[in-house]
Amino acid sequence: MSGPRPLPPGFAVGHWTAAEARTGCTVILPPAGARAGVDVRGGGPGTRETEIIGPLANPEEATAVLFTGGSAHGLAAADGVMRWCEEHGRGYSTPAGLVPLVPAAVIFDLTVGSEALRPGPEEGFAACEAAHEGAPERGSLGAARGAAVAKMRGREHASPGGVGYSATRTAEGETVAALAVVNATGDVLGSEGGLLAGPRGDDGRMLRSIELLAEATGPPKWSEDADRQGTTLVCVMTDAGLDKPSTAKVARMASAGVARAIDPVFTPFDGDVVFCLASGEPDPSPWQTMQIGSLAASAVAEAIRDGVRQAAKAP
Repeated sequence: MSGPRPLPPGFAVGHWTAAEARTGCTVILPPAGARAGVDVRGGGPGTRETEIIGPLANPEEATAVLFTGGSAHGLAAADGVMRWCEEHGRGYSTPAGLVPLVPAAVIFDLTVGSEALRPGPEEGFAACEAAHEGAPERGSLGAARGAAVAKMRGREHASPGGVGYSATRTAEGETVAALAVVNATGDVLGSEGGLLAGPRGDDGRMLRSIELLAEATGPPKWSEDADRQGTTLVCVMTDAGLDKPSTAKVARMASAGVARAIDPVFTPFDGDVVFCLASGEPDPSPWQTMQIGSLAASAVAEAIRDGVRQAAKAP
């Protein structure tokens, strides 16, 4: 089989990219009624409406999930996603009509972007228009257009980050997929623990951030710079029959995949967030949650690695 497995049935992913301004946004559109959960691990998250999919909130569904550049400015793109969803009859049913629920999360890309062009409502709408089923586009595009990883020596010594994707299936044919926007402060590690991306030394050699931290005698120069800002955003998508509490548990388990692929991770400079969307008819069980969560963690780690590999191919 060539290329990655497709998204679960009914899921679609779309990107809007400002190539020269080095920013963009990415939208995930699940089937109607998909349950949603979230796990926030990073010390500096930028989010919108994550509370509505918390385990104690009344709504069970998310109409869409938005990942965006532009830091907090980019959260305005969610307005365009809401408009697109409303125009297409998607949203949470209320006595006054449909209200699209669009949780969103941001990465910090302002130091490479343009103040004149940041993701806003029109750009969020355009990402929805571009959404399609099948395997999503990956690389230096969408919300990851301005992404970089391994920033322990500042952005000038970092490596490009990107959108990555990975998917697998259970023996019963359920798809477990992960889409990642990789913009981490830390290094990206391969499946055997070797470096895929680390900060470059003055000689161009790839270094390990954990070793730089161990040798440091005080805060380095980069700790005073805005370039330190990182974040990895992930959305797990499955057609398994998880209920809403189970999606939160799977999102939490899937965060282990972020820790397998990034070191250091969940730092004060990262806003790491993992979402989980499930579209199957709810039939929850602890066994199913363990199975889907375990596969999700593996898919997340591979999606992060894929994001760095795909970004390295970009001009």
